[in-house]
Amino acid sequence: MMRFLLLFVSLPFICVLSLQIDSDLSLWQQWQMLISQELDQSYEQIDWAYSRLPRLVMALLVGACMGLIGSVIQQLTRNPLLSPATLGSSSGAWLGLIILAVVWPEGQSQYQVFAAMLGACIALVLVLVICGVRNLTGLSVVLSGMAVNLLFGAIAIALILMNDQYAKNLFIWGAGDLSQNGWEKVRWLWPHCLLGLAILGFAGKPLDLLKMGQSAASGRGLNVAGLFLLLMLVGLWMLSAAITMVGIVGFLGLVAPNLARLIGARAASAELYISTLLGAILLVVADSLALFLNTITFEVVPTGLTTAFLGAPLLIWLIQRRLSQQDKITYQVHYTKATFTQTKLVMASLVLVVIVLLALLTHMDDGLNFRWPNEFAWPIRWPRIVASLAAGAGMAVSGVIMQRLIHNPLASPDLLGVSAGAVLALVTTSGFLGWRIGELGPLVAFSGSFLILLILLVLGSRFRFAPAPMILTGVALSAFIETLVQGVLMKGTEEVYDILRWLAGSTYRVKPDQAWVLMLGVSALIMISLSLHRWLTLMSMGREVAAARGVNVKRAFILLLILSVSLCSLVTSILGPIAFVSIVAPHLASLLGARQVSVQILLSALLGAGFLQLADWLGQMVIYPNQLAAGTMAAIIGGVFFMLLLLRNRSVF
Repeated sequence: MMRFLLLFVSLPFICVLSLQIDSDLSLWQQWQMLISQELDQSYEQIDWAYSRLPRLVMALLVGACMGLIGSVIQQLTRNPLLSPATLGSSSGAWLGLIILAVVWPEGQSQYQVFAAMLGACIALVLVLVICGVRNLTGLSVVLSGMAVNLLFGAIAIALILMNDQYAKNLFIWGAGDLSQNGWEKVRWLWPHCLLGLAILGFAGKPLDLLKMGQSAASGRGLNVAGLFLLLMLVGLWMLSAAITMVGIVGFLGLVAPNLARLIGARAASAELYISTLLGAILLVVADSLALFLNTITFEVVPTGLTTAFLGAPLLIWLIQRRLSQQDKITYQVHYTKATFTQTKLVMASLVLVVIVLLALLTHMDDGLNFRWPNEFAWPIRWPRIVASLAAGAGMAVSGVIMQRLIHNPLASPDLLGVSAGAVLALVTTSGFLGWRIGELGPLVAFSGSFLILLILLVLGSRFRFAPAPMILTGVALSAFIETLVQGVLMKGTEEVYDILRWLAGSTYRVKPDQAWVLMLGVSALIMISLSLHRWLTLMSMGREVAAARGVNVKRAFILLLILSVSLCSLVTSILGPIAFVSIVAPHLASLLGARQVSVQILLSALLGAGFLQLADWLGQMVIYPNQLAAGTMAAIIGGVFFMLLLLRNRSVF
């Protein structure tokens, strides 16, 4: 109780400090204006009354909602790593807003919250279907939410690129910005927040019963399914209203409830109240930091960016504190007992040849027909084909290496944040130095990937690189980097659309020299991987086994990880981020019976090349004359496959 009172008392002081940042009005003048409601025509007073004060109130409302929603979700699922962001609801709401802006621009004034609510509900239903209602306490729900985030994010980027005339203001939603120009948004939002008072007043006792277990709670007359449905719907409605007004503000719903329990909240009601208060405090502090950065950088710094700066380290610390090497939040996959034969390798090669011929010979200029490309089409078509094949093979082999080293079938550059590191390095260099993405080269991408790799190695050494903490740390880093990228995209300039096209993973602008560099580089790195197959085989059997066979475990681990990162960064620097290929191809190879490392590398390279080439070809065909980028199409197909894989194996959790 005392800690709650201290938090409650500290909130006014934090609010006062927030209003003082870069303000020419003294505290006494602000207080007199608030009491007397008198307003002169000076700029300082108008700015205070119609920008700074409503911004503060908006931060309090949104922060309180996020903290409360996060606590409700974590108490319902008994999973401390869940929030609207990790459940995919935030990305679903954002996608709903984008679809409304594209399909029905006139309806944005009245139906934004309904579109966001529908998107959030669809995302939640997808996650529940994939992982199962009874598996909300394990890693499966986090992986399912990550898959939904990647899938919805790919669709959102495709819609923005195809409809940029309607979507120029949507970057603000993605970055999370609390800037206000009057009290209209506050007046609209606060009635929706009244639902939170109902949760605070009546949800404590049922949630306390739920802590005893579903069976015990049902035996005492609690309708568990009804409680889950009601509280989730109310929480998603509040979330949708908040995202409609200010965009995505991540990490608050995840961090606030964990901090509430850390400072002693045990009863359900106490956790709800303290999480609500902490959410408001954290968002006001993050917004104050954004305002301060605005004054020293003379750039608009979105609040979502500063929230990520505060929330990501807290989340990683919580993961480090709560999970250990023996943690039971793991994932295993049941493969078939199929055996690999040379016939399967030949069939995979033939399928790849057919896909390449389709990409080379298909033309849609005067209807669907097949012919050899003429002298105008050939210089455009062959670099795309070479780049797709090389990128798919490179990402597939990168995934094989990482899965073998981490001893987890879902480890990949996408999942551990390595791809996001390359994206961050390239996007920030382009955004702040003015260089074009295509001119930056693999060195910048490798620097970003290697930085994330070093962070993972340092953080992972505490629990000896156990799969669950490594994956969750990678997810946290990826979410943090995504927020940083959204902050760059918020500028809305023409260069932003170049970045977006690159983020979609397009082969359209690949030049002949880039295609050859990618092909030769990937081929060389795959040959090195094959030459190190003994290391990788022994490392995948366990560190003790590898050490007993004379392998320098530490050196082998680092060199193989660098090899995986090099493949990923080389592909990312030229094509952009390519999601799911590094998961889909190794899984397909294993399902076909590839158990030996050298065989899995070769077969995964063939399957990855064919998969990305097929995605590129479909992207050119499905909405002709428009196109979907290869990375976007691969994310959609691969995301569906990944969801089916999780659904097929959810009984393992």
